[in-house]
Amino acid sequence: MDMSAKSCLVANDWICGEYVRTRGQELTDATVQHLAITASAIAIAVAVAFPLALLARRWRPAAGSLLGLTTVLYTIPSLAMYALLLPFFGLSMSVVVCGLVLYSLTVLVRNMLTGLRSVPAEVREAALGMGYGRGRLLLTVELPLALPAVMAGIRIATVSAVSLTTVGAIVGHGGLGNLIYSGMQSYFKAEVLTASVLCVLLAVTADLLLLGVQRALTPWSRAAAGPSKGAVA
Repeated sequence: MDMSAKSCLVANDWICGEYVRTRGQELTDATVQHLAITASAIAIAVAVAFPLALLARRWRPAAGSLLGLTTVLYTIPSLAMYALLLPFFGLSMSVVVCGLVLYSLTVLVRNMLTGLRSVPAEVREAALGMGYGRGRLLLTVELPLALPAVMAGIRIATVSAVSLTTVGAIVGHGGLGNLIYSGMQSYFKAEVLTASVLCVLLAVTADLLLLGVQRALTPWSRAAAGPSKGAVA
């Protein structure tokens, strides 16, 4: 039975349980690195994108320039992006993280700006009339109402980052991409397929978790959807 299990490695099968069993630590390390790179990039991107979205909303002449700049950054091929960043960061994880941050800004800034602009003017005026300051208005009124659009942007950026992280294999910091790249060079089918499947699972899991967070933070959206569904039925 053991020889039969090991035969999938010898036969170089795409699906091989023995590969997963014998390379468990390697797969775990690659997955952890993948998660660390993605999480760091998204956290930094959100922290950068939010002030930019606020600036674009309050100073309309800046909106076109900011959106145009982030769009241009997104069009730069990933290999070229990493090559441009290498002189500043060297062959480090920072190259991949910075590249992902720049790519994520396009989606995040646009969605945050859309969410903030979607807040009804009468809601802002009512809050200001009740004595709300600009900071309190933003945190307790505008941001909660803009949250669905903001979270949608974060979900898209996260799924995209999970995928783009694999390209970091060219500088040795691609998480599961390192295994995919290595497997492609040696034509090790099980390594390529297993790492690819794990990458897809990470993207799907991250999206579902963020969707759960969005629903938990916006319970009023579920309450609003309930009656409408019932009416249709």
